Amino acid sequence: MSLDNRTAAQERVPAILLAGSRPGRDPLTAAAGVTYKALIPIAGRPMVDHVARTLLAHPRIGPVVVLVQDPAAFAADPATAWLGDHPGIRMMPSGAGISQSLLDLIDGGGAALPALVTTADNVLLTGAMIDSFLAGAAGSDIAVAMVERRTLLAAYPESKRTWLKFRDGWWSGANLFWIGGPKARDVIAFWRAVEQDRKKGWKILAAFGPFLLIFSALRLLSLRQGMKLAGRRFRVSARPVAMPQPEACIDADKPGDIALIEEILAGR
Repeated sequence: MSLDNRTAAQERVPAILLAGSRPGRDPLTAAAGVTYKALIPIAGRPMVDHVARTLLAHPRIGPVVVLVQDPAAFAADPATAWLGDHPGIRMMPSGAGISQSLLDLIDGGGAALPALVTTADNVLLTGAMIDSFLAGAAGSDIAVAMVERRTLLAAYPESKRTWLKFRDGWWSGANLFWIGGPKARDVIAFWRAVEQDRKKGWKILAAFGPFLLIFSALRLLSLRQGMKLAGRRFRVSARPVAMPQPEACIDADKPGDIALIEEILAGR
């Protein structure tokens, strides 16, 4: 490997950590007695604390932008005040939704590209997951981490997920995303319109056009082929990254998720 290739392989990638709350009442947040979902305690620490420390510990990641609706609320919480003081973290206010927040950040020059994007409820994130995702996403305009159903259920048969059905299996999204450059902006803007249907797989597929929906329903496409077809609409290189770690698609959306996450963390 040449010196230039070794240098490129070790370049640090900025990360964007989404730690805001979606509009409306969140039962998990209310039950935990906190203002924002990212502050819900899991294994004795706010969920955002777990993810931020994993990102900071990885040699390929840095700096980290943490998007929150109210940075002052995180600064006032003793368990998350360190986020505002850490030299590798920049706290910034987020908008009303994930897509709009990313667009505001990109358009305002608040984040360098390419960048890795993850969420505060991705509590089980590990360095190995980051390695797998960066290797699979390299060179694409936009990439999404995915876990195939057999991978998840072989390890955690009780876990319930939303599945997208393709020729090569049933797939669930993991909360790792890759923004490879400015060409991805149109995809993010489009996602803003369908974000409310993120748990309804068929609606997401239909939004990308009738051919993708029909081909998926008939199992004529693999996941990679489906992503490639969807990317053509925006003239971008879109790629799924199949994650070998089943925990990659277990995020903290329901009380059962939190119980499972705490069980996994206790076993690490």
